[in-house]
Amino acid sequence: MRLRAASGHVYALSRHGQGQPLLLLHGFSGAGTTWCSIGQQLADSYELLALDLLGHGNSQAPQNSDAYTIQHAASDVISLLDALQLEGVHLLGYSMGGRLALEYPQRFVSLTLESASPGIADDEERKARRQRDNRLADDIETRGIPDFVETWESLPLWDSQKRLPAHLLTAQRLGRLRNSKTGLAGSLRGMGTGAQPSLWESLPQLRLPTLLVVGALDSKFRHINAAMAASIPDARLAVIDDAGHNTHLEKPAQFATLLAAHLAAARPDK
Repeated sequence: MRLRAASGHVYALSRHGQGQPLLLLHGFSGAGTTWCSIGQQLADSYELLALDLLGHGNSQAPQNSDAYTIQHAASDVISLLDALQLEGVHLLGYSMGGRLALEYPQRFVSLTLESASPGIADDEERKARRQRDNRLADDIETRGIPDFVETWESLPLWDSQKRLPAHLLTAQRLGRLRNSKTGLAGSLRGMGTGAQPSLWESLPQLRLPTLLVVGALDSKFRHINAAMAASIPDARLAVIDDAGHNTHLEKPAQFATLLAAHLAAARPDK
C-alpha cells in the first residue's frame, strides 16, 4: 500500500500478520522487503508493518535534500502511524533505521535496535563523517547505482555475509539496485551518521523496554552498543555469535527468537 505523510511525501508500506503492530525500519540502501526472513516467523503473533523509508524501495525520492533529514523522517513516520490510527506499536530499527528509531521512541511500547547507534558524540568526528557521507552521495549521483552497489558490497563491514547462500545475496543486491541515485544520495546527506545530531546524552531518559542486538563479528557496533546498554535504564544487550552487521539476515532464527521474547515481555497488556 502507499500512504501520504503529513509532509506530503508518499511512502510504500506492506502489512501482514495479525496481532500487535510491529513497525520495521530498514537500513541504508535497503527496503521493507529485507525483513522477509524474520517476518515469516512472527506474522502469527504480530502485524508486521514494513516501511520503505524516503528515497528507498517504492517510496518517493524527492529532489530536495532537506526532505531527508532524520527529524523530518521521524515526523513522517509518526504521521503515518496517526493516519493508520495505530496505538500500542512496537518498533524495530536496523542500522540507519535504528538511528531513526531513537528520534521519537516515546510513541512506542518497546524498542529493538539492531546494529544501531545514537550518532557521533565528538563534533569534529561527526563533521568528518558528514564530509565523507556527502562525497559518497556525490559519487552515487555521478557514477550511478550499479557502481555504488558494487563498491558498497565490497566493504569489510559485509565480510561475514560471504558465507551466505547465493540466493540471499542475489536478492539483497537486486533490492539495492532498485533504489534511485537521487533517493540514496538524499538519504546520505539528510540521514547519514554525520548529519544526525548526537543522541548519546538523551539515552538515560529513554523509558521503555529496549533490546540491543549486535553480531559478535561486528566489533565496532559491539562496543557502541555496550556503551548504549550502560546508558539506557531498561536495556538488554544481546550478541549473536558468528554474525556480522546484519544479524537478521545472517542468523534469522536466532534474531527472531530474541525479538519474540522481547516483544512478549513488553506487551502493553501485561
